[in-house]
Amino acid sequence: MFKSTPKQVIFYEKTGCSGNARQKELLRKQSISLDVRSLLDTKWTKATLEAFFEGLTPKEMLNPFAPQLKEGTFKLEDYTKESLIEKMLELPILIRRPLLQIGEVKLCGFDIAKLNSLLHVKMPTPENINACLSSDACNNA
Repeated sequence: MFKSTPKQVIFYEKTGCSGNARQKELLRKQSISLDVRSLLDTKWTKATLEAFFEGLTPKEMLNPFAPQLKEGTFKLEDYTKESLIEKMLELPILIRRPLLQIGEVKLCGFDIAKLNSLLHVKMPTPENINACLSSDACNNA
């Protein structure tokens, strides 16, 4: 009899983000091993970043809680998908979190249905799992 390989996810987060903390806890409850990395401190290239955005629209790639959106200093309609990725290399706070890598599969955002399928688990979908709650003690989205 062979032992099954533990399931591991590379989890790119904004360090200190309460939403990412809730997401990591949900994964850990399913015995998923996490390799947690800072999304903001990772040295991204256009190629490494765009691999997470395959098949996504610019809106699906964008962190809806980024301070630049809240302040009105960033207008998504001014960007193509390619120019948005270039801007994200400059300002990684614009990237929708988390970025996840499971084997060769790369995902942007915490899509529980996709994760359940890829990881062969049955995580529930908590109401605020992808929210940036006003009660969260997190700075700069």
